[in-house]
Amino acid sequence: MDFIEILNTRTSVPPKILVEPAPDPEQLALFLSTALRAPDHGAIQPWRFHVVRGDARAKLGELFAQALLKREPDAPEAAVAKERLRPSFAPLAIVVGAQITTDNPGVPPVEQIVSTGAAIQNIMNAAHASGYATFLSTGIRARDAHIKRAFGFGETDELVGFLYIGTPKSRQSVKPRPDPMQFTTQWTGPIG
Repeated sequence: MDFIEILNTRTSVPPKILVEPAPDPEQLALFLSTALRAPDHGAIQPWRFHVVRGDARAKLGELFAQALLKREPDAPEAAVAKERLRPSFAPLAIVVGAQITTDNPGVPPVEQIVSTGAAIQNIMNAAHASGYATFLSTGIRARDAHIKRAFGFGETDELVGFLYIGTPKSRQSVKPRPDPMQFTTQWTGPIG
């Protein structure tokens, strides 16, 4: 598969169909090395990666359950149980955050977050090129202060998402995408 084909065939795979094997430590180190090639204005290096595998997935599930109960003390037990199981759906998770710095006023937080997003995309493409599948989960868990603190992220830092990686149970079809020209214009000067 050539590089452009890799980019055009990568698709998100729901964690419930990701199984072992997950990348071994050597493969994972290679994937993480691609993350560090993300654009990084000011050489801030905001990315932080927390690898969760094995028994640590149950601890992450318990953290998710605790966070849900803090947000919703009367949450139904079925919802709490689902939070406990969530990390076990894939053999490996990487909790990815941006450690935001204000030391360089020329590099606002949004640029540091975008850099971290680009790092995630590099990992996803490297995993896909190696035969693995990925799924990025964001949402309320990524914005939860209790979960952020558990990973050492401060108040101004961002927990960007939970990246799940594994081998897909079955071959995945490539999700159709719209024509990119639908979102593209040729700018010729200011509007209005």
